[in-house]
Amino acid sequence: MNNHTVHTFLLMGFSDVRELQILHFLVFLALYTMSVTGNLLIIIAVALDYHLHTPMYFFLLNLAMMDLGSVSVTVPKSIAMSVTDDRSISYAGCVAQAFFYVFFLASGFCVLTIMAHDRHIAICNPLQYERIMHKEACFQMVALGWIASLGYALLHTGGTFANTFCSNTVSQFFCEIPQLLKLSCSDIYLVEVGFIVLSCGVMLGCLIFIMKTYVQIFATVLRIPSVHGQRKAFSTCIPHLTVVSLFIFTGICASTRPQTGTSSVLDMAFGVLYAVIPSLLNPFIYSMRNKDLKTILWKLLNSSLFF
Repeated sequence: MNNHTVHTFLLMGFSDVRELQILHFLVFLALYTMSVTGNLLIIIAVALDYHLHTPMYFFLLNLAMMDLGSVSVTVPKSIAMSVTDDRSISYAGCVAQAFFYVFFLASGFCVLTIMAHDRHIAICNPLQYERIMHKEACFQMVALGWIASLGYALLHTGGTFANTFCSNTVSQFFCEIPQLLKLSCSDIYLVEVGFIVLSCGVMLGCLIFIMKTYVQIFATVLRIPSVHGQRKAFSTCIPHLTVVSLFIFTGICASTRPQTGTSSVLDMAFGVLYAVIPSLLNPFIYSMRNKDLKTILWKLLNSSLFF
């Protein structure tokens, strides 16, 4: 079987038992609904309230958009599979799913890196904050992140689907590139090595930058004489640091999971861990410790309930 004869791929279903398929449908529908609701509320709150038209919330809006995109690329198809009992996805659909998932994931990590820079300037160099983090600079940084992520997604997806596939059965509930590479009949050793080196190099560079900025941030915060000032500075950093830690943790779980001899349920559990959970938790992490955002969100919820 080669690329020209693979017209569809078969994704992994939760179970062949109808009752378990319904359970999978309900669980994934609940997770997806909570994730979409949380991220949409953040997007609407930041977009509508002029008090939140600051660089920090602009980047948070972009992160919510990336989370919304990544979870919408993978979960709805899995939900539809449980309803229709049809695990097939077209070749073009698989390409699109792999491309957009990588794009949204890479864009989200770029935004997290930019947010670390924003917090560094706000705390370590507050007098120059408005001059450095003006509106045009924020748009340019996010646009560069999008462009870099687009190029990375094109390279990653193009290199994957340029291979010849011997099988069309994907051991995951979405078109995950590492699982697709396992189906290749080509000599993909150099391709896989190139992907690993590129991905690890980019991620390691961003992580080193984030760690360096937070070392400087903590050193500056600890020099603040007021305890209230220290708490206020930490309150703006802890949500971002928590989200970065969650991103790193799920990435480590994805890269260190057993590659052979694992059950389909375990594979799906790992997939949910790094493909669904971050998008679900990020809105709650940012809103729980942010009084301004919580106030706006409560106003939106109360308005919605009133109407």
